[in-house]
Amino acid sequence: MPRVSFFFGVAVFFCYNDHEPPHFHAEYGGNEATFAIETLECLAGELPRRVRALVIEWASLHRKELRIDWHRARDGLPMIPIEPLD
Repeated sequence: MPRVSFFFGVAVFFCYNDHEPPHFHAEYGGNEATFAIETLECLAGELPRRVRALVIEWASLHRKELRIDWHRARDGLPMIPIEPLD
């Protein structure tokens, strides 16, 4: 699973040839959640409340890049790193 960003202990990654809807995975401290790119809704899993808020803040700033990497992952191409949250 290629990682596209890492900030405050949160790893953000995609799975190659993953299912619809377009989404990304975020992992923190052994917890993992899946977020829809378009709505930023948590589709599965759980993260601590503060971490979840950071992931949503980061994703709202990088939706365009997330969409691009989603398609690259579906096509089996290398991911383009996305700037972390400061």
